[in-house]
Amino acid sequence: MPVSSSGGRRRGRGGQLNYWPGFVDALSTLLLAIIFLISVFTVGQFFLSRELSGRDTVLDRLNRQIAELTDLLSLERSGRRTAEESISSLQSTLRAAEAERARLQGLVESGGAAQSQAGELSAALEAEKQATGRALSQVEILNQQIAAMRRQLAALEEALNASENRDKESQARIADLGSRLNVALAQRVQELARYRSDFFGRLRQILGNRPDVRIVGDRFVFQSEVLFPAGQAFLRPEASGEIDRIASALVELEKQVPPDIPWVIRVDGHTDARPINTAQFASNWALSSARAIAMVQALIARGVQPQHLVAAGFGEYQPLDNGTTEEAYARNRRIELKLTER
Repeated sequence: MPVSSSGGRRRGRGGQLNYWPGFVDALSTLLLAIIFLISVFTVGQFFLSRELSGRDTVLDRLNRQIAELTDLLSLERSGRRTAEESISSLQSTLRAAEAERARLQGLVESGGAAQSQAGELSAALEAEKQATGRALSQVEILNQQIAAMRRQLAALEEALNASENRDKESQARIADLGSRLNVALAQRVQELARYRSDFFGRLRQILGNRPDVRIVGDRFVFQSEVLFPAGQAFLRPEASGEIDRIASALVELEKQVPPDIPWVIRVDGHTDARPINTAQFASNWALSSARAIAMVQALIARGVQPQHLVAAGFGEYQPLDNGTTEEAYARNRRIELKLTER
């Protein structure tokens, strides 16, 4: 009996239709479709694995760059907060990418319809590429910030080196000026010593070898009784001649000493150790200071410039003789003239 071409049906014995060949054809077609879908799924899984592997490489590189950036950004405190925020954002992006990878891996492992999975995988891969691009853009921005920070550090270091060089030069100039100043001061001291020697020589000539006027170290010493009555601070009339000669020597000294040498005659008043307490003088301090001032005023009245005179009172606290005899007391009651620097 002839076989019908429509529907793949055949009549068997007894006039019944045979559906088996059509079923075999449908089953073959279904099997081919399944094999095709499995092939598509396999190819998609292959490409997905390669993309995931490439993404892991990118993520590793990003992690290394982040670590390097973290070390470099710690050198610049002023940009620390911005850098930390950028790194935190980048790490959040990376964590999101890792979560997405885990989700995609779960989709791959869970199976399902191959065509649907292929669409989801394509969309996920595209999103992953965009996230990776954003991360790379942030890394580029951070690299630019680090480069700018390095340029700033280099400029600061250059400025610091220049400042150190200027400081060294300044210190060298200061040392040179100090050395020259010391030399100049030494010369001034030598000049002042020479004028002191000339002044004392002149005083020796005009005062003669009097027992009540002597030289002690670098000063002329007058016994108080030569100039003042006992317990008083006004000058004796008979001391006028001595004071005239001393003032004359000082006026001559002012003419000889250059004006740039800061010299003075210090007039020191001293008493003995016996205390005084009168209506005029409450202590030896007061008596010694009043006598020194009286001597300075007398010299000024005779033409000595006031800027070259100093009055000082020492009371009984700078004795020449620590004895308690009348002779020791007499030696300690004195007026001293000293040529010195201001």
